[in-house]
Amino acid sequence: MAKIAFLGLGVMGYPMAGHLMEAGHDVTVYNRTTAKAEAWVAQHGGVMALTPRAAAAGAEFVMACVGNDNDLRGVCLGAEGAFAGMSAGAVFVDHTTVSAKVTRDLFAAGGEQGIAFVDAPVSGGQAGAENGVLSVMCGGDVAAYDRAEPVIAAYARICRRIGESGAGQMTKMCNQIAIAGLVQGLAEALHFAQKAGLDGEAVVEVISQGAAGSWQMANRHKTMLADHYTHGFAVDWMRKDLGICLETADETGASLPVTALIDQFYKDVQKLGGGRWDTSSLLKRLQALG
Repeated sequence: MAKIAFLGLGVMGYPMAGHLMEAGHDVTVYNRTTAKAEAWVAQHGGVMALTPRAAAAGAEFVMACVGNDNDLRGVCLGAEGAFAGMSAGAVFVDHTTVSAKVTRDLFAAGGEQGIAFVDAPVSGGQAGAENGVLSVMCGGDVAAYDRAEPVIAAYARICRRIGESGAGQMTKMCNQIAIAGLVQGLAEALHFAQKAGLDGEAVVEVISQGAAGSWQMANRHKTMLADHYTHGFAVDWMRKDLGICLETADETGASLPVTALIDQFYKDVQKLGGGRWDTSSLLKRLQALG
């Protein structure tokens, strides 16, 4: 069992850190809002720290799941950042969805101190985090990944190293690109069924068993038909992720016309007041159009 620090106790990080505790690890948590860390300790045990540096002191592994590039830099760097408290030989595992650029910058900064850095964004949403069945896609040195993988296994259904630093984040971009297209397709299918006077449940029961079937269809069609959009990943966060995808596409020369279009559809959802609705709310946008 390892001494671990976990930074960031949002809807994903809170249960992920809990799984580490259940697996028998020695866990110290940090969260920008202290009350959330206090609640986690009351529920799971372990201890809390008031700064990333204090949390990381003496840890073999430091895991992070925060909001964006700036949040990640904030918990890693500076006088009270995690890097300042980590010892040479420790491994930083970042579960945040961020740009490959900040990942590589922090990989290099950590390397100067003898700290390994593994980018390890996750897919599976809040339910996947709570049930310990996330898909984890990793980039970084082989040796660091091999050390971290048994720890990550506490909340992973599958964990794979894809390549060097940044490869995990690039893979997460592939994930978000694929999801955006799938959700829009599902939203259009359900919208069409409604306009045609069809029973949406019956339609999905049939088409989900064929080539149209997907995780989104199986897990989101009922809530979409019920006009409930409080499940899963928020539109504001999806736009953040798709922005990273589109910026990286410009850098790599990739063409993402459908992704760019759906990003604008999510912008329309935000204008409807749906920034905190889940990503399946693309149906709400179609319904608003008439």
